[in-house]
Amino acid sequence: MTKCKRKSIGTHFSSCVQPAFIIGTNNEDGSYEFAPITWVSATNDKDWDYHMTVSMYGTKRTKTNALREKKLSINLVSTDMLRLMDYLGTHKGKNGKKDAIPYEVGRGEVVDVPVLEASRWVYECEVVKTVELGGSTTFFCKIMNIQVDERLDPKDTFDVDISLLDPVIYSSYYYKLGEKLGQIGEMSKDIKD
Repeated sequence: MTKCKRKSIGTHFSSCVQPAFIIGTNNEDGSYEFAPITWVSATNDKDWDYHMTVSMYGTKRTKTNALREKKLSINLVSTDMLRLMDYLGTHKGKNGKKDAIPYEVGRGEVVDVPVLEASRWVYECEVVKTVELGGSTTFFCKIMNIQVDERLDPKDTFDVDISLLDPVIYSSYYYKLGEKLGQIGEMSKDIKD
């Protein structure tokens, strides 16, 4: 490995390389609301009881709905959904229904939440805890169901072909994945302790 030369750039840069998601919630009138959020990660409570964490800043309608309803969907964004994500992120739900471009909406199979039919990986979640930090709210969400594209047939957590998901990666700009590099343990299996 080559030694990396680094420099300090201050704390106002927060470049987090993350997959992009669109969060789905129910409005008070029963209609749906979607907002792109990239502050999404996984954690677990005990054993294999996984939770998703979703952090939302500001006063988004999606955030208000999630606080009220205690449920949401987390829809992975693939590159073919990029235009939709960009549109949903640049048009506020407070200004009315976001329907200037067509997209299909379904319902969760276990949790009554709106889901994007184009998404290849969808988490249906119930909010179990929230943490406030400044203008951000972090939602700890129990995964109640996962819907995946039928082309995916994962045997376990480590057997997901990310290339089929074709996720949008966000870090101030939109990116897509390059190539698969290998499995855990493959790169160092020849090293003897």
